[in-house]
Amino acid sequence: MTEELEQLMKNLHLKRMLEIYAEQLQAVEREDASYTDFLARLLRAEWHSRQEQAIKARIKRSHLPELWTLETFPFNKQPGVNRRQIRAFAELDFIPKAENIVFIGKSSMGKTGLASGLLLKAIENGYRGQFVRAQDLFDEMYASLADRSSRRLLNRLVKLDVLLIDELGYLNIKPEQANIFFKLIEERYRHRPTIITTNLSYDEWPNFLGNPLMVDALLQRLRHYCHTIRIEGPELRELQG
Repeated sequence: MTEELEQLMKNLHLKRMLEIYAEQLQAVEREDASYTDFLARLLRAEWHSRQEQAIKARIKRSHLPELWTLETFPFNKQPGVNRRQIRAFAELDFIPKAENIVFIGKSSMGKTGLASGLLLKAIENGYRGQFVRAQDLFDEMYASLADRSSRRLLNRLVKLDVLLIDELGYLNIKPEQANIFFKLIEERYRHRPTIITTNLSYDEWPNFLGNPLMVDALLQRLRHYCHTIRIEGPELRELQG
């Protein structure tokens, strides 16, 4: 490789091509392959490398606490989960259809593991997503009231292809926080899907969100295009949630 060619690859940030150039040059000379094939090998390797880096960046931005995968979920230990249904969700058709998914069940049933596995699958397939615990979300909403950044917070969350809200339960929240949460669900409605894990049945939501009329309107939007999975089975210690 000439110094000029090496410098050009560095300037163009073609890191993977630079790494494999000598190896692939020897390979095409040995195989008597064409220049076109040589170039295709270099470009293909560079493209795959950039795709992998893009996935890593999306995963980092998603704030997933653990990289739980659907492939490693212990379905045989949790009879309360329909494996075929989860595999259907893994096809990700719910994303373009903007269909919400709500996992309801007691603690340690595997809700968080399943929800996180779906979010990871979406990210690996090019979607932008974020994991946020419900308590952290409401704390962020409360903080946004102080500096009047609620609209900016909503804009960021609404634009996500998939939003996962984990551990929605009995939280001590103020009416202003509930209002922002309602706006979040309302603005994502029919546009982008939201995944929620909770230990509360729908009829218990007014107990922590307050304002039954608002909760009724919220649930109408959330459940209109929604898959509700109620998990009743043994605890899974290795998958909290």
